[in-house]
Amino acid sequence: MQQFKQLTDRIWYQTPVSETDRPIVAVITGDERNLVIDAGNSSRHAALFVDEMEQQGLGKPDLVALTHWHWDHVFGMKQMAVPAIATHRTVDEMRKMMDYDWSDEALAERIRQGIEIPFCADAIKLEFGANRDIELVLPTIRFAGQLEVDLGGVQCLLRQVENDHSPGSALIYVPQDRVLFLGDAMYADIFSAKWNYTVEQTTRLLDVIAEYDADYYVWSHGEAMPKDAFEQEVRLLRQAIEVTKQAAGKISEMRRLYREVVERDLTTDEEETLVFFANGAKK
Repeated sequence: MQQFKQLTDRIWYQTPVSETDRPIVAVITGDERNLVIDAGNSSRHAALFVDEMEQQGLGKPDLVALTHWHWDHVFGMKQMAVPAIATHRTVDEMRKMMDYDWSDEALAERIRQGIEIPFCADAIKLEFGANRDIELVLPTIRFAGQLEVDLGGVQCLLRQVENDHSPGSALIYVPQDRVLFLGDAMYADIFSAKWNYTVEQTTRLLDVIAEYDADYYVWSHGEAMPKDAFEQEVRLLRQAIEVTKQAAGKISEMRRLYREVVERDLTTDEEETLVFFANGAKK
């Protein structure tokens, strides 16, 4: 069951649901307006979030900031019924989706073409059932690079960032509360035949993230991760990047080098991460 949690004085968020691929939706409450992070994966999801806001006395959304264009982050846009902010890449990708048919047959055909993946198709079926009257609403505010939004007493810094999972997505940083919303940027590319990270994109992403000092890092399909735990994730990725470069993407040599660094056997997460980087080295 989803929960509505308070992270800081000004930030609340709704927990994710893996079965239907509902991501975290959050709100940053300013003195003058509220900014919601992502629109949810359906009208029901968005409506539930808005109801939770009202029950907590937070008012209603005034703006939505989209981290990226994937269906689970944007299908609640119509229900939110407020202006949205997104990168140019996000708007362009959403525009491509506007004429899609969401029937079982259409989903199956896009899977066959490599446009869709089975996990997303199954989650759409679970979230919407047979009634898939899905209407996408495009963001009204587009930006490139960086954008600052003043909510009254609190600022939100939006930063376009490249990554393997959702290129051209946006990080949202709240300096007063020391929280960084990552969207799906830290996840691997799960849309290729072989799931992967690339050295170039991951290095670029981690370098940008390092510019922001936060106490919490919010993963859209995970949690609000404390700084020390997030630093462990970054350390794993940085070490994986180094051994990938040293071993030229050869997985057996990558494993050997990584074991030398950590002086123990690899964990399941470390093994998976190395495989992803080895796959990315072949792209």
